[in-house]
Amino acid sequence: MDKSLIRNFSIIAHIDHGKSTLADRILESTGAVDSRHKGDQLLDDMELEKERGITIKASMVRLNYFSKKFNKEYVLNLIDTPGHVDFTYEVSKSLAACEGAVLVVDAGQGIEAQTVGNYYLAMENNLHVIPVLNKVDLISADVPRVKSQVESVLGFKEDEIILASAKEGRGIIEILDRIVETIPCPGGEVNGIPKALIFDCRFDPFKGVVVFVKVIDGQITFKSSLKMFHTGKICKIEELGVFKDLKYSAVDSLGCGEVGYFTANMRDPREVVIGDTITDPRNPCSEALPGYRTIKPLVFCGIYPVNPADFPELRDAMDKLKLSDASFVFEPENSQSFGTGFRCGFLGLLHMEIVQERLEREYNLNLILTVPNVVYRIRTREGELIEVDTPAKLPAYQDIEETQEPYANLLMIVPVESIEGVCDFTKSRRGIFISNEYLSEDRVKVVFQIPLSEIIVDFYDRIKSITRGYGSMDYEFKEYLPTNLVKLDILLNGQVCDAFSSLMFKDKATSRAHLLVGKLKELIPRQLFEVVIQAAVGTQILASEKVRPVGKHATSKCSGGDITRKRKLWDIQKKGKKRLKQFGRVEIPQEAFLEVLKI
Repeated sequence: MDKSLIRNFSIIAHIDHGKSTLADRILESTGAVDSRHKGDQLLDDMELEKERGITIKASMVRLNYFSKKFNKEYVLNLIDTPGHVDFTYEVSKSLAACEGAVLVVDAGQGIEAQTVGNYYLAMENNLHVIPVLNKVDLISADVPRVKSQVESVLGFKEDEIILASAKEGRGIIEILDRIVETIPCPGGEVNGIPKALIFDCRFDPFKGVVVFVKVIDGQITFKSSLKMFHTGKICKIEELGVFKDLKYSAVDSLGCGEVGYFTANMRDPREVVIGDTITDPRNPCSEALPGYRTIKPLVFCGIYPVNPADFPELRDAMDKLKLSDASFVFEPENSQSFGTGFRCGFLGLLHMEIVQERLEREYNLNLILTVPNVVYRIRTREGELIEVDTPAKLPAYQDIEETQEPYANLLMIVPVESIEGVCDFTKSRRGIFISNEYLSEDRVKVVFQIPLSEIIVDFYDRIKSITRGYGSMDYEFKEYLPTNLVKLDILLNGQVCDAFSSLMFKDKATSRAHLLVGKLKELIPRQLFEVVIQAAVGTQILASEKVRPVGKHATSKCSGGDITRKRKLWDIQKKGKKRLKQFGRVEIPQEAFLEVLKI
């Protein structure tokens, strides 16, 4: 194939600005989808994506487009990407396989935080960016205002901005013609040593590991052998193809600049590394491609099977899930309360929720999650600097010299009338004001430095509430700063329940303790014995509640007789309850662990 006729591009935008709908119209305009099979969010093939109305996984499809303007047929490789900040790694992976990007901006909402974040990601990858104002058909659209924002904030000229309505199909042909006109064709040597980048993977129950690649130099042919640069594994291609018309389509070869997939009868997901370079084993390339920078998880929690016998199934499910989500990390862990499970790292709380739902739905597992934590740093009196991602790893207080917590740069774009409420709320979460900048008459960009632990749970929801849905945020890790860290333990009848333990800023421990104890009193069912719920920091009890025992009428069968007979039965019952309290196990429903996450 003539590589001058190939265009590789992504669609990037803030969440809910119309990326997936625009991708649908492009599929229909290029004839990739028959009119009888039209549907909403065609590239969002997960049930979870359709339910939530968001893109979770980047999707790739190959299109043939005949441009009447240039009287040529082009091959377009389109990648639709997620818009939520928790899935930024998916966007960065996709952009590495492209030469250009279509940046979609909602004509009603204007520039949002993730719009700016994705734009800079594209610039870091040296991509040509095409700005598109979507939803211009809506009554709420304010085209002149948003155009002015795109020009002033992102630096585009007015004639570069395309007006479109993905819902009505307006501007689609203009976008396609602009793609083939301005986005450069792939580089690389057509006759060079075969070299390709692994930018994504999936696990298929019939095909095994499906590896998605972009050929940088040379070509890959069917039945040829390939070597993975970093792992050293050599495999023979069993199937080579492209993802065309929303299904796998086999081809004989993939040339320089093309994007496709291959299978090699690989069943172990750990054999493939996202970002690895593949080459010819007999004549390998001299150096690997840059690949992807390692993404450090920001949020950690424990995941355990409700039934301990499901641990092998959970381990296999996590291996397969990591194929399609390289930002998800995990390692085995043991808990006194739940037995064997995994300590898992995520890019944010939504990422954690999505992973949990995918594990439960796609692999039919019943799971328990512990309270999420960020990674703290502890400097011991011996001068050692250790990372702590779980309360169990916190050293004894007498051994700690200094505690540090991660801070993030927080960028928010909010309506002008909401700025006072947003700033007050952010400062109540220990945020430090850095700067603000007016983007237009009614929109302002605010930058704070804030502890990461303060924004991972409900911060975004609160900002949406304060701004009546018009606020948006983006954040990135900045640095570690000193803090006053304590470990809050929950004790049930004097026994520490490690699943509810958490690390937090000292000044917030008391209020958090009362919230947790009060919630657990509601959630833990009454037992045959009294349950004492306590929240403690070290030996200091901060809050305490009791769950009354279930009443049992021990003397119900005594219709009369001497009172000493009843007292004898009451004494037996009292001794039994005392013994139960000493040896009995408190039954905690799974809902309790999930509800505690929301506090």
